[in-house]
Amino acid sequence: METSNVPEITAGPLDRLKYIYSLSRKTQARFAKLINIDPSSMSKILTGKMPITEPFINRVVVNLGVSKQWLLNGEGVPFEKNTGTVIEADDDPAALARKGAPVYDIDVTAGCMPLSSRFTAAAILGYIDMPNLSPETPVVRVSGDSMVPRIPDGSYIAIRPIKDKDMIAWGSTYVVELEDYRLVKVIRKCKEDSTKIILHSLNPDYDDMEINRSAVLRLYLVESVVNYQSLA
Repeated sequence: METSNVPEITAGPLDRLKYIYSLSRKTQARFAKLINIDPSSMSKILTGKMPITEPFINRVVVNLGVSKQWLLNGEGVPFEKNTGTVIEADDDPAALARKGAPVYDIDVTAGCMPLSSRFTAAAILGYIDMPNLSPETPVVRVSGDSMVPRIPDGSYIAIRPIKDKDMIAWGSTYVVELEDYRLVKVIRKCKEDSTKIILHSLNPDYDDMEINRSAVLRLYLVESVVNYQSLA
């Protein structure tokens, strides 16, 4: 769906949010899941019973790729890259017709939204064709220097979801999803307590983190590191 006619939707942030909701063609529950908000709260926001706060605006911007200026003030267009609508990649079979692995405009260490809900057609920057890189493997960006020298700040990594998060290849690098944030770390076994794991940074300036295994919501194995300069 084209969005070139959307500047007329200028009544307020709530009206523009409803417009994005209509574009998504999803139930309120699924739309709330995309934004990482409770469905009951989503319902109250859409009906005007709850105010649209700055944190909520930021969630919409980060998780759906909506322009913040447009959402707040009606300036410009909803999707600055003119991608059209909010579509989950697994909802659109045509999204699977690709030449190489999809490169997403996603900072894997930013935000707490489940990655699975962020792999949308609207978030795809392009595709990359490399040996041993499966077309089914998402490629995402990493910020920070905790995994230097293997993963420099701004690099891209190819990741594979792990169905059984209890099956850990000790010493391998993973994207670790916790309730409040995501991390890229080497996972090591905690010899003193089997109910815990150690998240290890390759940069010696960072200390190891010891967490409960039950705190891990999802795991993605880092299969390869892509030089970000090659994506330009």
